[in-house]
Amino acid sequence: MRIWIISMVCFLGLVSQAKAELKTQVIEYKQGDAVLEGYLSYDTSFVGKRPGVVVVHEWKGLNDYAKKRSDMLAKLGYVAFAVDIYGKGIRPQTFEQAGAEAGKYKGNRPLLRQRVLAGLDVLKAQTNVDTSKLAAIGYCFGGTTVLELARLGADIKGVVSFHGGLSSPTPQDAKNIKARILVLHGADDPFVSPSEVADFENEMKQAGIKYQLIKYPGAMHGFTNPANTGEPKGALYNKEADEKSWEKMKEFFKEIFV
Repeated sequence: MRIWIISMVCFLGLVSQAKAELKTQVIEYKQGDAVLEGYLSYDTSFVGKRPGVVVVHEWKGLNDYAKKRSDMLAKLGYVAFAVDIYGKGIRPQTFEQAGAEAGKYKGNRPLLRQRVLAGLDVLKAQTNVDTSKLAAIGYCFGGTTVLELARLGADIKGVVSFHGGLSSPTPQDAKNIKARILVLHGADDPFVSPSEVADFENEMKQAGIKYQLIKYPGAMHGFTNPANTGEPKGALYNKEADEKSWEKMKEFFKEIFV
């Protein structure tokens, strides 16, 4: 009898795993008159409401890399929404195009904030999201973006910036931050100067914000993306920093989603 019960438990477990499936959906939404197109991911093996995470893309817009990170979060049990800052169909292909597009939003922080806030609203509207447990992560341009979401005063538990820009034209807005901040930074990043890092830390300290800034020795800009092979110069994948930073994010989420 005991063997039969154990066999049935194992069988049911296998059936449950067989039914588990990564669900993805392209969602069209708007911010003002702009039409945006994001990417939702969740895993059906996790039942009920669960924490939600906004994912913000790099400077080339919402592409397969941001979608991959969204899927990775979904497999961890989160509902992930990879937002679209640039707009539907706007996907820069060259460094020059990407720089110009990213510059539009870096130079207009109020618009950048509204674009990421629109994506957060889409995530909050999902029926399987626990809206009391929200966070945002971003890569490069996306790292800058999630910090702006925090400075806006968004009601979220935490933000994680992976090799993102840290400067702010309005550092006094740090007083609005409700979220905990985790910055994962390449110690040898040539695009984020030591003075920019120091200014960010001073901004957080003056506002009394709970934050962590971790520097990975030898890591440069874009260290999490295997597509970065040194072009543009200073952007290079670092496997060790990539893996360690992802693990640190996972620990951070366990701390904030209690």
